[in-house]
Amino acid sequence: MGKRRIFAVIAATLASVLILSVTLQAALGDRILGRSANGPEVRELQVRLKQLGYVLGSADGKYGHKTEAAVRLFQREHGIRVDGLAGASTISLLKKLTGVSTNYGGKAVGLNSNDLNLLSHAVYGEARGEPFEGQVAVAAVLITRLKDPRFPKSIAGIIYQPGAFSSVNDGQINLSPSANAIKAARMAMNGWDPVPGAIYFFAPSKTKNRFIWSRPQIKQIGNHIFTR
Repeated sequence: MGKRRIFAVIAATLASVLILSVTLQAALGDRILGRSANGPEVRELQVRLKQLGYVLGSADGKYGHKTEAAVRLFQREHGIRVDGLAGASTISLLKKLTGVSTNYGGKAVGLNSNDLNLLSHAVYGEARGEPFEGQVAVAAVLITRLKDPRFPKSIAGIIYQPGAFSSVNDGQINLSPSANAIKAARMAMNGWDPVPGAIYFFAPSKTKNRFIWSRPQIKQIGNHIFTR
């Protein structure tokens, strides 16, 4: 009976360790994800990709061909080796770009230091040389988009939404932001919005786009018109 009890204890311990190890694998980044993988970490991967505008269907936690195609496109657009696998470099960059300003249900839960950094880069890339109020207004537009269901649910998703901002397209988003750009982003995060309700801005001297010109205009600051 003594040996049986010992074996029973050992078996129970091994079972607990196995359950624990499976649970720990649920964190995105703990393992390389590829075709046939499934679970909560795959769902997190899918949600983060969708925040950046990648189309892959529902976030069902199954790493199928649509998820692989989205990963490949993400890798191609960001200069990562294209293999369709969500490994360390892919997941690290994806986390950096999506931040933690949303939960996995897509609900905004507040801004953080990563968002401040991204906002500062966007302000500098899009509005350096503009009046300070105009720089704050650019940051405020991005924050307003965060509350609008038509846009991605994270600051990174909004900034890196394909085709949304010229500074992303031409690489100026990667320039080091000035102290003024950082200050403008911080003030917008703290609630200053010079253009309440604005979700777009454009330079009238640089575009003839009919859609952007058709939007109800709120205010012009410097070289930018801000619209709904």
